[in-house]
Amino acid sequence: YQKEINLFDMASKNLCLKFWDFEKPVLTAINGLAVGGGFTFPLVCSDLNYMSEDSWAALYFIKRAVMPDFATTYLLPFLIGFQKAKELFYFGKRLTAKEAYEMNLGINKILPRKELMEYTREQALKLIPPKGPSLSIKLMKKTMHSYFREIIEKQLDLENKSWIKTLSSKDFQRSLEALKEKRDPEFIGK
Repeated sequence: YQKEINLFDMASKNLCLKFWDFEKPVLTAINGLAVGGGFTFPLVCSDLNYMSEDSWAALYFIKRAVMPDFATTYLLPFLIGFQKAKELFYFGKRLTAKEAYEMNLGINKILPRKELMEYTREQALKLIPPKGPSLSIKLMKKTMHSYFREIIEKQLDLENKSWIKTLSSKDFQRSLEALKEKRDPEFIGK
């Protein structure tokens, strides 16, 4: 069990850093539910995030008694401040697309569902030749990301250590039992 967790942590860290270091812009179209890693992954791994107006996001890590992932314990306080980030992490509130956008949670634009994919595609095409100067864009991204890379890597390591602890906790086991039984978990702090 422990070996699989360690392999998962290494894989998630490597994946995250591969996207962080990727030279080309990454655009994400969030269309539907963006829960846990489905929302945190685009925050760190995508350059531009577009969301359909009927989508929603939630950081439900707390409901499973586990650590947030993908360096969001650094990114969220950086984006929205410590108190707002703690509130999202501690209570796992569900957010509409509009709320996520207004909180500055890394959403660039909200669109009607039927326009989301086409708009995202159009934006992507503006970033490559003949419409976009790909060398300049690549260098801009590299320059912006370089300062934060060490911080992101360190935060991934810290989160992964805590992730291992939470996955072996009684609270995590209790949350899984509650999930199977379709009820709220009762935590004991262990």
